[in-house]
Amino acid sequence: MQTYLVGGAVRDELLGLKVKDRDWVVVGATPEQMLARGFTQVGSDFPVFLHPKTHEEYALARTERKQGHGYHGFSVYSAPDVTLEEDLLRRDLTINAMARSEQGELSDPFDGRKDLEARELRHVSMAFKEDPLRILRTARFAARFQPLGFRVCAETMELMRSMVAEGEVEHLVPERVWQEIQRALHENNPATFFQVLRDCGALAVLIPELSPEAHFSAAIAALQRVHASNGSTAERFASLLCALDEPTGTARAKALKAPNDCQQLARLTMIFTPAIQQLDPLQPDAGVLLKLLEKADLWRRPERFAQLLNVLACTLEPANRAKLEALQNAAKVASTVDPKILMEQGFLGKELGDAIRTERLARINQALSSLLS
Repeated sequence: MQTYLVGGAVRDELLGLKVKDRDWVVVGATPEQMLARGFTQVGSDFPVFLHPKTHEEYALARTERKQGHGYHGFSVYSAPDVTLEEDLLRRDLTINAMARSEQGELSDPFDGRKDLEARELRHVSMAFKEDPLRILRTARFAARFQPLGFRVCAETMELMRSMVAEGEVEHLVPERVWQEIQRALHENNPATFFQVLRDCGALAVLIPELSPEAHFSAAIAALQRVHASNGSTAERFASLLCALDEPTGTARAKALKAPNDCQQLARLTMIFTPAIQQLDPLQPDAGVLLKLLEKADLWRRPERFAQLLNVLACTLEPANRAKLEALQNAAKVASTVDPKILMEQGFLGKELGDAIRTERLARINQALSSLLS
């Protein structure tokens, strides 16, 4: 039985980066031997065990064979006779196919260290072609390591293009696609993820609405600004769909099975973008501003409204920023209305709701008059 540190931990160590998670592969062992040593088995697809003290993952060396389409279309073989090199051969990129023994010796059968130095993302073998999810993973690694100068090598990009042409990407389930998108949105340069997908043709399959150059350019510019503001996942996703019309973008967000908070913020962004563009820059209408605040459900969802303002600040052209400030000021003065005071004056039920709205509208009008005077 031999144990090796594998994958990202070895890669990041060689890059001089902080190692966050450590994964291990065990060669020459059986599940029974692992259980006898106090390990706990997890997962049903293949033998993975948790260390009794560190709780790090230890996987038995295995090979995989393609049997169908998509992420689950594989048969897995795991036995004591599977070698370390055979296990590493099934991995996606050469920089992720290195291992270090417990004695510190580096195993690098596919020249991953050479590709690290050359700053290239290269597939280990043609087995890469068997899993379309690897296209998204490669794009995500490109987004993570772009600041270090990494790029997808020409041979791997060509392989990814052939996979798209053969329809493999169409077999990806939305949940897996969203998982990769969500991770990519928080990588060091998330725009690179979508650029790589576009270059290989996968973006036209997964988010075809971003295929037009105008839509793609607007999405990438907005995403970069939201990323710079350290925006949430929902804010980043909303910026990605900012150039789309609301019905189209809402349908795509739903198809991607994005979480509800992401779908809702994206929808508001697509509604508010044209609405703010249409405001009169010199004399915005108080009634329109109040309706927008109500549509945003400001008073019940103030945190989401703050997120919306941040996204719009990143997506709108500079010429429309003054209009956004008008909306922000309207929200501020309208929020000073205290329903309790109106209740003390005798307003109840529908009359209370009408009185609150009337007072909010009056304060927005007053604020606009002060700005114009």
